[in-house]
Amino acid sequence: MSSVSVELASYLNTHGQLVQALEGLSEEQLRWKAEPSSWSVTEVLAHLADHSIVVSFRIRDILADTKVQLPAFHQDAWVSGQHSNQGRAADSLELFRSLLHYNSLLLGRLSDAEWEKSGINFKGETVRITDIVRGFTAHVERHLAQIERVKRGAQASQAASAAQASQQAAL
Repeated sequence: MSSVSVELASYLNTHGQLVQALEGLSEEQLRWKAEPSSWSVTEVLAHLADHSIVVSFRIRDILADTKVQLPAFHQDAWVSGQHSNQGRAADSLELFRSLLHYNSLLLGRLSDAEWEKSGINFKGETVRITDIVRGFTAHVERHLAQIERVKRGAQASQAASAAQASQQAAL
């Protein structure tokens, strides 16, 4: 299997990993936040959908040979500005899946030489399409770990609330 095939398979696997991470979570757990400035699972998913949009643009800009600096985005401002925690996690996950599929069709059509095409990112670094796809996959994996931390926090919070309610009922 070529390295491009491996990159593409890992890229496509990110959706399944997210679906698995969300199994059994209630809407309350999806929206739970450890503190106002931290992200809920719903907000993490909205961010990943936003990131997919930006990555989609970056790949297409490189393929078009525009030679302009690839765009950055202000993730916290995007998440808060969209009121992401008031949205539905399922909607963000569906957008993520759709873009993943659509981009995979494009990536599957690229020659080995096109996978090596590059652009300049917002840090002034040269990045190839291969790097962007690999970075996207690693980015999702980091957020999967964040989702696990948020899930544990939500479950602990629910358990503490249940224990407190039980104690109050006993009084």
